[in-house]
Amino acid sequence: MFKKLALTAATALTLAAGGAFAAGEEGHVEDFDFSFEGPFGSYDQMQLQRGLQVYTEICSSCHGLQYVPLRTLSDEGGPGLPEDQVRAYAQQNFQVFDAEEDDFRAATPTDHFPANDSVGAPDLSLMAKSRAGFHGPHGTGINQIIYGMGGPEYIASILTGYTGEELEQAGTVLYENHAFPSGYIGMPPPLAEGQVEYQDGTEASVEQMAKDVSAFLMWAAEPKMMARKSVGFVGVLFLVVLSVLLYLTNKRIWAPLKGKKTPA
Repeated sequence: MFKKLALTAATALTLAAGGAFAAGEEGHVEDFDFSFEGPFGSYDQMQLQRGLQVYTEICSSCHGLQYVPLRTLSDEGGPGLPEDQVRAYAQQNFQVFDAEEDDFRAATPTDHFPANDSVGAPDLSLMAKSRAGFHGPHGTGINQIIYGMGGPEYIASILTGYTGEELEQAGTVLYENHAFPSGYIGMPPPLAEGQVEYQDGTEASVEQMAKDVSAFLMWAAEPKMMARKSVGFVGVLFLVVLSVLLYLTNKRIWAPLKGKKTPA
């Protein structure tokens, strides 16, 4: 009985490890540098604004951000748009369904980015966070810990990983992408050189646009990351000071007794 259980468990672990190894080996994720990496990193406000532009002009035609409130675009730790710009942006770019009016109306800052499932494309609200642990040796996500490689690197790698090769399978055209786990992806290459015109004069290369929209999607998934890092730093500092005080207190209490021999 126990022998059978042991063999079954060993077989399951072997298959799981083999599957994880294969998944980790198939997709190649590049290590991109982002300003928010590391314990003291922070979002680049201009990059978030450029990423918002890329999402609006390119990605929003297929992908939604249904869990992100439009009003957060004015948050200090985010893109930091003035409230009047957020209001104008919402009205000009999105229509939302109003249950009270039983009709569509222009979006307002109190609404969320609308969902977009017209072509079955995934929502991007939590994409950067959900993909963080899906690469690295044996699917452990160790690259995120050692190299700082997480979801944004995965997204940027997908957007820049097209080789130009195509494969038709069962009437569907697939596009070769060395970052996608299976090697082929159903999404056509979404980015092209100079596809958007950045207002700050930044050159809109494919890699630049990929990094910008990846940073924006990281903010969409983790809008409070900077606040969390600040609280974590204060917590660590407090623990260090507390540890020093406890050490000195302990030393002062037991110093008179240290080295004294107890009577036999």
